[in-house]
Amino acid sequence: MRWWGALALAAMLGACSGGMIPQTAQPRPPVRPAPRPAVVPPARGAPVVSPGNGAVVSPLRPRAPLVADRIAPMAVGTLPVTPVNAAAAGLSPGPAIDALGFTRQQAADALATFRISCASLTRRTDTSGLTRATDWAPICDAAVTATPSGASDFFAAWFEALQVGDGNAFATGYYEPEIDGSRERRTGYTPIYRKPDDLIEVDLGLFADDLKGKRIRGRVDGASFVPYFDRAAIDAGALDGKGLEIGWASDPVELFFLEVQGSGRMRLPDGGVMRLGYAGQNGRDYTAIGSVMRQRGLLQPGATSMQGIMTWLREHPDEGRVIMETNKSYVFFRELTGPGPLGALGVAVTGEMSAAADGKFVPLGAPVFLSLDRPEASGLWVAQDTGGAIKGPNRFDTFWGAGQRARTIAGGLAARGTAFLLLPRGTLARLQPVPAPPPASQQ
Repeated sequence: MRWWGALALAAMLGACSGGMIPQTAQPRPPVRPAPRPAVVPPARGAPVVSPGNGAVVSPLRPRAPLVADRIAPMAVGTLPVTPVNAAAAGLSPGPAIDALGFTRQQAADALATFRISCASLTRRTDTSGLTRATDWAPICDAAVTATPSGASDFFAAWFEALQVGDGNAFATGYYEPEIDGSRERRTGYTPIYRKPDDLIEVDLGLFADDLKGKRIRGRVDGASFVPYFDRAAIDAGALDGKGLEIGWASDPVELFFLEVQGSGRMRLPDGGVMRLGYAGQNGRDYTAIGSVMRQRGLLQPGATSMQGIMTWLREHPDEGRVIMETNKSYVFFRELTGPGPLGALGVAVTGEMSAAADGKFVPLGAPVFLSLDRPEASGLWVAQDTGGAIKGPNRFDTFWGAGQRARTIAGGLAARGTAFLLLPRGTLARLQPVPAPPPASQQ
């Protein structure tokens, strides 16, 4: 599980623009074909032309939820509050599955990824309030025998498309970074630490009912419980001599961004690879250094992408260290030896197929269709992860795997459009049953 989820790069950049892939990038052909352009553009009202038959069609748009009292936001004074889960946000039907416009290859890839979700789908509690484990059992049974060539028919037969709330989606991207490093200490290298034994997490709900669900992390200092060392203190050597080093990174900037992603790969001098996964965090608040740099006037126009930030930090190492230390949060790692990286669902996430979502609004393990203004991110995804900044309905963080192409796309992805959840057929009817007729005396 990558703890940061969608802190991802959108939070890292602090709402900096970085939107498109740099013109100098030459990515390899995508693993899966882009969906038909007919569903890619955002809902701007202009028709588009599908190259399939030349017909003019309209882009997919959000639809108004059917039940008004389900979508009325709770309020404190005049400030709206995000609904507690999808059932409270309201639902509306989407298009027929075969009208969404995903390709046969996308369907085949999504089927393979969905199968991985089934072990969890059929036994976990869905916090979105939309589905039950028993709803997924027959679908997962059918997925076992479904063939790649019949994947489109599988989704059409077993699923219906639904929107949560207004359906307006925002999607960012994350990837599995690759950094250079060593298992042994080397001059000029930065330590990668495992989770310290003295880092303690406290459930505050054990002390007061009004603190249920809230946790803090810290350490014991004498007779007091105090915040754990922040990034500046750790950089200054607060953890030296404790035997916590599991590796050494050649570039502190690359290590910093690996923390944002929560997992990654380290290339070793002998050509081997050490896979690193999230093990814990020091409990300090996260600060987006992109916002800090923008406020200080350090980023020039056109240099606000992840690549631009990294370039500036390397060109100004002393000031760059101070900038990185404004983010007091610090992530600890462990070595991964099995499949991965692992998502919050407890299964390995798949590049260009898995996405992070808020489990209160999307059943983890469910397919999602995103119709976005970034063609490379439009199409079928499977929600298999969560993230610290992925909150609320229709917020997604798409996983792009490892390598330069993944890094380039994820580093500049900020896409908007429409989201449709693919849920078991009958879900909407079960959640919004037809009311019983009034007694005859009232007719």
